[in-house]
Amino acid sequence: MFEEQRLDADPAAGEPVSEQQEPDVVVHLREQLAAATARADENYNRFLLAAADFENYKKRTERDFVKILTDRRRAMLERFLPVLDNLERALESDGAGETLRNGIEQTLRGFKAVLDAEGVKPIDVGGKTFDPQVAEAIGTAQAADGVADDTVVEVTQKGYTIDGELLRPAKVIVAKHSEPPESP
Repeated sequence: MFEEQRLDADPAAGEPVSEQQEPDVVVHLREQLAAATARADENYNRFLLAAADFENYKKRTERDFVKILTDRRRAMLERFLPVLDNLERALESDGAGETLRNGIEQTLRGFKAVLDAEGVKPIDVGGKTFDPQVAEAIGTAQAADGVADDTVVEVTQKGYTIDGELLRPAKVIVAKHSEPPESP
């Protein structure tokens, strides 16, 4: 990097240095110092860029890890929802004995507790205005008097959220008033 400079005259040894030699040496040393400083600045800038890239990499990796974990958790919980649906249907049937019913109720409470601990909450859409963001209309029914169009009259399958995000939309029947016949 730095080249050795040797002057013919040595001021420490008492040999005189000509006025012309001194400015050339100083100029040359200043040029070397400027070149070394430029290289140091360039290396420092590269270091800063590498440090920033590494910080961005760490943040991106952490975000990707959280997304993968959330996606896998979501997929696992989606597999439990049909079991929950079946337990709820079994409780609705009248054919089971009291002991079986108690066992199913206990199992259902356990499932709900696990889902609740995982941040899974049911969506309450019954009797409310249909919202396509949280429900899927699978049919319509004749609206009773006093019931507005697009009101959910029956929930055929509950919808759920996980940590405030939609996990599964509710499947619902929506009220519709019959259209009056068109006059010619």
